[in-house]
Amino acid sequence: MASELAKPDRAGVLDGIRSQLADILEVDPGTINEGDSFTEDLHLGSIELIELAEAIEDEFDKYSSGFRIEDEDLEDLKTVRDAVDYVLGRL
Repeated sequence: MASELAKPDRAGVLDGIRSQLADILEVDPGTINEGDSFTEDLHLGSIELIELAEAIEDEFDKYSSGFRIEDEDLEDLKTVRDAVDYVLGRL
């Protein structure tokens, strides 16, 4: 059952998001920093941002069944740090 898994700490959430971003961008996860802006530093377009949101939902659904990033919240996620804080707040 999903709720029985121990929820990840900040480093675990950051690693999960880095991993998803690295897959989308086809880069080494180690090149992605918590302070990076999705658009300015990582050059994500709107399609990649949606892809990232879906990947994050899939990644963290195992900890919180039905985990979703609300559409209206997506526009507030500007940096990797924003995404980590958002996920931690929702788990």
